[in-house]
Order: sequence, then structure tokens, then C-alpha cells
Amino acid sequence: MLAIKRATPQDATAAFEIRREAILGQCIGAYTAEQMALWTRGAAEDGYSVLMEKPFYLGWLNDTPVATGMLDLDNNEIGALFVLPEFTGRGFGKVMLDHLEDVARALAIEEVVLDATLNAESFYRGFGYVGDERAVYRSPSGLELACIPMTKRLV
Repeated sequence: MLAIKRATPQDATAAFEIRREAILGQCIGAYTAEQMALWTRGAAEDGYSVLMEKPFYLGWLNDTPVATGMLDLDNNEIGALFVLPEFTGRGFGKVMLDHLEDVARALAIEEVVLDATLNAESFYRGFGYVGDERAVYRSPSGLELACIPMTKRLV
């Protein structure tokens, strides 16, 4: 069973590695090798660690962090939902998504948004997220990636 815990600053490196491994393992075909290399370069200390100050969570299987997820309260946005490739297909992404939605509901957030990567669109659609238009996600590092903005009403 996945245990979800609020991330601490000490979890930043583990969270960054989960993100890196998930992108490299699950975005093949949706994005170019060059895009994935740019997307995963660097280290947690290069800016990713600041996300630990938000409602950022790690999903633990025994003593191993295997999934991440975040709720950006400034934008009512779910983000950073990543699962290590060797742990996909076990429902851990759904458990994390449910947790983030529960946190949003507890804060009386009525609708959440997210930018789905092209490979994750069907995952989110399967859990009630809607949105069809392609857009461009611009990361703080300047990387531009095609995405699908999606929303879900929580009430």
C-alpha cells in the first residue's frame, strides 16, 4: 500500500530523481529525445527544491519513495505527478491523484487544473479531467513542451 507523506526539503533530491526517471521512462514517443534531455537536466538544487515549500507529497512503498505529486494553491493546479517506471501500472498514480484532489476539497477548492503531458492525457481523462486543446507549457528553465490543459470540478 502506498503511504503518502508531505515532502520536506530533505526529500527534494528523491523527488527530482522520481521526476527524471518518470520522464525518461514514460515520455518516449510523446516528446523528442532532445526535449526529454533538456527537461531532465540539472539537479534538485537548480530550482526544483523550492517546490517542497508547496503542498508537495511523496508516495512511499515501504521505505522507498516511488511517486510524487503537488498542489499549487496559487493556481489550484495539480502538478509534478510522477511515478517511477518500475512501479507504474499498480495504481500509485491514481492514489496520488486522489490524495491531491482530497487536499483540494479540504481547502474548499471547487475546480482544479493541470497541464497533462501528451503521454498522460488518457490517464487524467479516465479520472474525469476534461480538455482537448493543445497548448505549450513553458517551464521556468525556458523549455517548451506541448501539453493539454485540463480541468476537473471537485464538488
